[in-house]
Amino acid sequence: MIHRTRFVCYQPKTILNKGKRADHWFWTRYSAYPYMGCQHGCAFCYSRERKYIPYKPVAQEAKYDEEADEFSHLIKIKENAALLLRKALVRVPVDSVFTGDYQPAERKFKLSRKMLEVCLELGFPVFVLTRSALVLRDLDILKAINQRARAVVAFSIITTPDSSNYKNVSQLEGLAPNVEKRFAAMEQLANENILTGTVAMPLMPELCDDDLNIKNLAHWTARHGGKFVLGGGLTLADQQKNFFLRELSKICPDLNPVYEQYYPAGSYSSVMSWRKVGLRIRESCLQAGISDRIPRPIIHGEKRALNKRIVEQLANQVHELELENVPAPRIWTYRKAAWEVEDLEQDIGLVYRTMGLKGIESIPNISTPIAKEIEELLGLYQL
Repeated sequence: MIHRTRFVCYQPKTILNKGKRADHWFWTRYSAYPYMGCQHGCAFCYSRERKYIPYKPVAQEAKYDEEADEFSHLIKIKENAALLLRKALVRVPVDSVFTGDYQPAERKFKLSRKMLEVCLELGFPVFVLTRSALVLRDLDILKAINQRARAVVAFSIITTPDSSNYKNVSQLEGLAPNVEKRFAAMEQLANENILTGTVAMPLMPELCDDDLNIKNLAHWTARHGGKFVLGGGLTLADQQKNFFLRELSKICPDLNPVYEQYYPAGSYSSVMSWRKVGLRIRESCLQAGISDRIPRPIIHGEKRALNKRIVEQLANQVHELELENVPAPRIWTYRKAAWEVEDLEQDIGLVYRTMGLKGIESIPNISTPIAKEIEELLGLYQL
């Protein structure tokens, strides 16, 4: 069945999602998106879940109704997106904004560009994640943001042309541009000194989580100037699970029983351990000379830059410990310490110069062993 795309313009009351602090994956504290729905129509997109897109509740249908899938055919346009973003950002501390949506609708409505212009005007760093080379249209603004604050552009890429399941995975990506165009765009951004890399999410079981594909992702990224590959697993819930399994049955019907085992009723994430995949990503990135973490962008000369550097190292340690499968309480000691340093109003270097190790230990949720690690990190930063 051929569906005709419909665009519906509306004016929401708010657009900015605010976190208490920056997350430890993309280093963004805020997010704002100009559209609901996506013409790319990737079968695995978590945005099809009912909590994100309140379209028809297809999960309640015994048989999937094609007309119920409005996610990729009904695109809601937040026509006042830039105005709302400006009003919101002037009221919050400067930190990185996850924004931009370069689906085909952006060619016509240009809302992502307008939102980037707001971030540039107000001095906010940005993080853009896209499956489209259309982002290059806004290279002029991204370069300007990168000079004033920081700009990071990551590309959603989960397979490469020399991987065994490339054809099948590409079909699940719907109308998304081919990966060669994404890598070419990555190279152009890298040549402009904009931090870029690959977000390999979701790495679907039995489709693109194998050793060869992960290795290819790392080496293709490195060859095109990318500095990182960040991996993540597939999540399935309610109407999204129904839709994905239906599309999978068209392409790889033999995998449907496998996915029913990986994602039994009531399971959101795969019952298979993600740790093994994470270790393979780490190994492949090391071989390619890149990282499995996104370097934290920090504005030159900002007041608490040192605090953010310390937080970055503590968060990286959390990731290391998770891959090592250490007990959860130990992991949480580092996570809580990172949060405390992030929330610290004073410069942590000044605290140390004034009070020494005891000053670091006086910060809540920082034990003596972690305080000593922070002291060593401060030494590396020549304090």
